[in-house]
Amino acid sequence: MAPSTDSPAAPVLHLTDPRTGHPRGTLVPGRAGEVAGTAARARAAAGRWRALTPRERERRLDALADLVERHLTEYTLLEQAGTGKPEAEAAGEIREVADLFRFYAGAARTGTAPAAGRYLPGHESWVRWEPVGVVAAVVPWNYPLLMAAWRCAPALAAGNAVIVKPAETTPDSAALLATHAAEALGEDVLTVLAGDRETGRLLVAGDVDLIAFTGSAAAGADIAARAGHRRVSLELGGNSPVLVLPDAPAHTWSALAAACTYNAGQSCAAPARVITLTENHEQAVTALAAALGEREAGRDFGPLNNPDQAARYDRILAASAAKRSLPGPGRTDGLWRPARLLADLPDDDPAVVEEVFGPLLTVQHAPTVEAALALANAVPQALAASVWTGGLSAALDLTARLDAGETWINCHLVQTAELPHSGRGASGQGTDLSTLALHEYQRPKTVTARL
Repeated sequence: MAPSTDSPAAPVLHLTDPRTGHPRGTLVPGRAGEVAGTAARARAAAGRWRALTPRERERRLDALADLVERHLTEYTLLEQAGTGKPEAEAAGEIREVADLFRFYAGAARTGTAPAAGRYLPGHESWVRWEPVGVVAAVVPWNYPLLMAAWRCAPALAAGNAVIVKPAETTPDSAALLATHAAEALGEDVLTVLAGDRETGRLLVAGDVDLIAFTGSAAAGADIAARAGHRRVSLELGGNSPVLVLPDAPAHTWSALAAACTYNAGQSCAAPARVITLTENHEQAVTALAAALGEREAGRDFGPLNNPDQAARYDRILAASAAKRSLPGPGRTDGLWRPARLLADLPDDDPAVVEEVFGPLLTVQHAPTVEAALALANAVPQALAASVWTGGLSAALDLTARLDAGETWINCHLVQTAELPHSGRGASGQGTDLSTLALHEYQRPKTVTARL
């Protein structure tokens, strides 16, 4: 990464490979001068970009998708260097990035608006959807390029310029995306401002019109306070309940184990709190422990991303009062953590009430379905949830009553560009994915003409 030249006092960040702990480069974070310059260039680019027709924006976004696909190997290596993901995981996410840009390229041409017509005598009215201007997208380290694309693709398709602030541990793939965006979209339409938390604070305080943030609840609250009258879109993590009824299908255990360990469990929507009825509790503990035992750290999934996350995971695990702690196989050195199952723990256990963000499942039980549902809705996060049962009527009833923005039946962590992803409560507000996300980055303008 090229160092900033406007702030020699900025501390040098040392980047490491989480798989090995070995150095892989340094980065000097952006400070006031660089932030202001980036915002000014984005402001100028926003005017040029919004002036293009949706057809032309579609053509350029498709060209960016082409570049991402053409450089799949390079992007994959950069993602692996920053996250430690297995090659198949990283490559699959890069393909999703290209798909997102293609999806929103076309979606921008199918815009809808409230009804137009003569609502007042002698007047004709209609509604225009207009871009907000410059979007600051502050994205996390768990899916560095994919989370950037979740924000950038709809914002760009809606006609905005975007400044991406990647996490300080994973700036690599975003920097390559900015290079390709300059080629496909035009200079400064999508720029990347690498740095640390202070860089992010400066960007949030800078000349931007909307802040799109994905990260912790505490950081989201701070950004909302700093945003003032400007709009924010916040995805602030989850703590997903998993309701497993006695008639759950046979694939339940292997599917939950795979979803729990995907990206080493570092996903906001990952399954976290398995809740059974008392009658199938022991079966669930036994079957889940066996399924997690088939997932090996170092072979099937990667390490935790950084020392702070590893320390947080270890703290929550050490504070847990679970009477049964069942580890899976695999590496335990450095940032590697094998899968783990916690059972026989209190409902207010730290591993239950906090978002662990690692390859860990807790198992609770309740005497009735109503009590299980109450446990599921008992935490402040409300992002995602799943129900596992052979009864469709029961599944549909429970998904309707779960407090979550996204729910699954007999599957978990299954997502596509066409379907919205959104949080409630402590999980934030706003919508990612689907055509609904376009309106996150637009504002309506009513036009009324006297005839």
